[in-house]
Amino acid sequence: MQAHLSLLPEDHEQALLIGRIHDPRDEGPSVVAIQGHALHDLTPHFPTVSQLLEQRDPAAIVARTPATSRWSLDTVMRSTLDNNRTAARFVAPCDLQVIKACGVTFAGSMLERVIEEKAGGDPKRATQIRDEIGKVIGSAVSSIRPGSDDASRVRQYLIKEGLWSQYLEVGIGPDAEVFTKAPVLSAVGSGEAIGILAASKWNNPEPELVLAVNSRGEIRGATLGNDVNLRDIEGRSALLLGKAKDNNASCAIGPFIRLFDERFTLDDARHMELELHVTGDDGFRLSGHSSTSQISRDLTDLAAQTCGRHHQYPDGFMLFTGTLFAPTDDRDAPGQGFTHKLGDLVQIRSSRLGALVNRVTHSEDAPAWTQGIIWLMANLARRGLLGTAGPR
Repeated sequence: MQAHLSLLPEDHEQALLIGRIHDPRDEGPSVVAIQGHALHDLTPHFPTVSQLLEQRDPAAIVARTPATSRWSLDTVMRSTLDNNRTAARFVAPCDLQVIKACGVTFAGSMLERVIEEKAGGDPKRATQIRDEIGKVIGSAVSSIRPGSDDASRVRQYLIKEGLWSQYLEVGIGPDAEVFTKAPVLSAVGSGEAIGILAASKWNNPEPELVLAVNSRGEIRGATLGNDVNLRDIEGRSALLLGKAKDNNASCAIGPFIRLFDERFTLDDARHMELELHVTGDDGFRLSGHSSTSQISRDLTDLAAQTCGRHHQYPDGFMLFTGTLFAPTDDRDAPGQGFTHKLGDLVQIRSSRLGALVNRVTHSEDAPAWTQGIIWLMANLARRGLLGTAGPR
């Protein structure tokens, strides 16, 4: 990667951060707390992040858990950014949680989904459609609350104009789009490669706030995510969402989960600025941002629509909350828009959550995902960690 990059948030000395380290000596992951410049091993008390987030007050428990340090924070960060798999490095900060995602929660990205559908996945048609559809519905849609009477009136108008879309249904209708982004334990962390299918010719990063939610539906903290998206494939048909979203290395989460405490609250998460920077080997530069303050549904509503009497997650879940930013800058030729190229360096940053940094490769060429739930349980058993439980 780049030597000057840092994974830490700007106020890391006041932040309560938890994460996971993969150390070749253990041949498996350890749960850690990053407090200031100290790196504490929590694994003897909480073998999984999922178990830690089930506690009544994770922030207070982490703060009073006896500190044991096995690693240098600076050394681990360097090996992480270098993607050095022979040394201890940070990996995705979640483990047994199901990885869920909400789509079409921002007006800007909602319109881009409509454009994808109308263009049939063809970027050459997208520019013209974007101009046409934006003139008709852009400001009206962005100012209404999903499920409201105003939303119903706009819906009827768009149907009359022949502009209604399934994406508008979940964008301004009463029900949020919630889907499974990736299998348990399949997310990659900062420093690792992110994957796009070799068959995809139109794709982009999606910088998102990701909520860490326990089995009771309680939001315990937040982190960053890249919901890598294949626009041409989903644009052909929404029924191809799984093929467009869930591939090897197509889900990046990290670098850490910041637990809610008196310095960082759910209200802070509601007003976060996320920066996106893409740097290509061809000299291309792209920058943008996403603000959670512009989300159309509250974070608690998204969590409640995911988990409740209708659906339970015994080990909790990680919830992508959607993105405002859908890049439309031309990269190769006018009217062709943006798409990734191999080797792109993608940085998603937040002053409160740190930096998620990845390079783009083909999913077919990314390291195979081989370490699932059976592997994790066997590893923890070999290390004598199964059955351990910290105080609640």
